[in-house]
Formats: sequence, C-alpha cells, structure tokens
Amino acid sequence: MLLHLALLFLLFISGATSLGINYGQIGNNLPPPDKVLDMLTALRITKVRIYDTNPQVLSAFANSKVDLIVTIENQMLAELTNPQQALQWVTARIKPYVPATRITEIAVGNEVFSENDMTLVETLVPAMLSIHAALTQLGLSFIKLSTPSSLAVLEESYPPSAGSFKPEITGIMTQFLEFLSRTKAPFWINAYPYFAYKDDPNGIPLEYVLFNPNPGMVDPFTRLHYDNMLYAQADAVYFAMAKMGFEGIEVRISETGWPSKGDPNENGATIQNAANYNRNLLRRQMANEGTPMRPNVRLEIYLFALFNENLKPGPTSERNYGLYQPDGTMAYNVGLSSFKGTSSISLTSSAPTKGGIMGYYQSLVYWMFVYLMTYQVFMRRRF
Repeated sequence: MLLHLALLFLLFISGATSLGINYGQIGNNLPPPDKVLDMLTALRITKVRIYDTNPQVLSAFANSKVDLIVTIENQMLAELTNPQQALQWVTARIKPYVPATRITEIAVGNEVFSENDMTLVETLVPAMLSIHAALTQLGLSFIKLSTPSSLAVLEESYPPSAGSFKPEITGIMTQFLEFLSRTKAPFWINAYPYFAYKDDPNGIPLEYVLFNPNPGMVDPFTRLHYDNMLYAQADAVYFAMAKMGFEGIEVRISETGWPSKGDPNENGATIQNAANYNRNLLRRQMANEGTPMRPNVRLEIYLFALFNENLKPGPTSERNYGLYQPDGTMAYNVGLSSFKGTSSISLTSSAPTKGGIMGYYQSLVYWMFVYLMTYQVFMRRRF
C-alpha cells in the first residue's frame, strides 16, 4: 500500500495529463458502469468518451473526477435540427446530470462526413446550432460541441503539408469550422495508423506506425520531421484547416488504437503490435508531446478502447481493440514483463524530452501507470 501511495504521489507531482479512453458498450458481458468507474478511478483515468447518453453511465459517474464526452447518435441529427426538439433533448438527456456528472463535451454524431449520405451531412451544422442554443438557454454553454471525423474526410493526407478536405464537403466544412472557431471547440479526428499499415504492409514501415525508433520522414515542403504516422495525420488536418482560412482550431484525437487480434487478411493485428502501439502512445502522452507543426500544444488523445466488445459487427479486429477483457483482466501486457525484469531496462521515450530530470519523471509516470493497471487486476482477482 505504501508503494501504491508513493506512486500516486509521483504521478501527481509529475504534472502529466491523463490519457483519455473510449468506453464502448457493444457487448453482453461488460461490467456495470459503477464497476467501470471503480476501474477508471484505480487507473487514475479522468477523461472518458461514451457513444450515447446512457443514463446508467451518467448516473454512475456522478460525483466522480471523470470528465465525460457524450455522443448524439447519427440517426438523431435530423430531429435535432429543430430548435424545440434540441431544447427538449438537452433538458432530458444532459441537464438532469450536470453538474454532478462532469459532462464537458457533446459529440454531435460520429464520422458523419464519412457516411456518404449528404442528407445526413447537411443536418450536422443545423443540429449543432440548435443544440448550442439550447445549452446556452439552460445555462450550460460551457459544454463544447464538435463531431469526430474519420481520416476519410481528407482528400490528401501525405505529406502532411498536402492535407486538404474533400472538395464535395467544402461548403459544409466551412460552416462547421466557422462554428468551431466561434465557440472555441476542437476538431476531433479518429486516426488509426493501423488501417494504413493493414492495407499496405510492404510500403509502410511497421516501426513508423508503432512509434518505435525509425528514420521517419521529412515533409518536403515544411522540412518538418515525423517519426510516427499519428502525428503526421494530425498535422494533415491542421494543414487542411489552414488552407480554408482556419488556423486557430485545435486538433484532438478522438479515437486511436490497435487491435490485438484479427482475421488472416488483417495484417499487423497482433498482441505484440497492440502492446507496442499503446505502450509507446502512453509514453508520448506522459511526455505531453505536441505534433511537429504544433510542438507546444499537447496532442490530446482518447485511446480506443477500454474493453473488447463481443457484439461489435465487422471483422475480428473490431472486437479486439480493448485494453481489458470484460472480466477486468488485461487483454495483453503493456510492458509488465519488462517492469518485472532487470533494472537495467531504459524507460525513457525515444521522443525528445525537456531535460534529463523531466525525462526521468516521465518514465516513472509511465511505469506507475503500468503498476496501477496491474494492481487493479490483482485486487479484482483477489476478491
């Protein structure tokens, strides 16, 4: 217990910001929300995104320290373009839970621009305007609105300086970016280097997508160096927005992750790759890194996902993105074998740090997180 408390203290003084995580619920064997909150509390995860406004989750998370992003399902957007319907929705789904439950953002739909349904796309901004007006009327204007988009929203993404949005959505994208700029809300992107590697394993270096040491690439126009694909993808969005005249909107990663299992044709979906990706991502987050284009702005990231979800449709990989199995055991080891091993292991990230002392503490923070995950699993098994 003393070691546990000491690690928590070091985590506190390090100043590291919590990694966010996506809490999906497409499964019939997942623990109840109150048990999930216990797990998140033990792991000191204080940023969570859910894919609906499940009242059981909202109630269970009351009086906790978790900042919650809730989601409006795509099929609701058309209805919520009506200001009165939006007011009723906010009154019923959001207001009863605030401020006890710390709802900080609402994701208005998910990957709307990638649905190939222009009718749906055209409802996005009107729905956001109606919901924003309702939040303001009810004294909840501190809750930000945005929508997560997939990388398919980009016409070009490589090199990052070539980033541009698809021309067919330019008009609506302009309206959307104007809303984000006016309300000081972020641009959320679902970015998965795994998909790029899966589709072209011979052309894309595995080390580059896993954050492992590698030569990286240099953007020929900006001369910025990238040692991983995720940061390059985020900067491609920055460049796409800049080309439309919007340079003050922050890019955040609403989803990223790596599957620990896949079908035979899903290249790279292995436990080892998943562990490497998430371990290295965690190290970067604990170092409060920004992208090469925005080095002084920490790239906020929400990992996908907390649990393996056994009812998700699609290929095997879709059911195997979780850090945890539904029974609370770890789906794979994020570095525990090294933690138990020799003390000669180097714990510093391959990314540049702010100095030797800061790098030392950032390394401690990473292994503290590993310890807390292991401690939580041990206690669950014990009792």
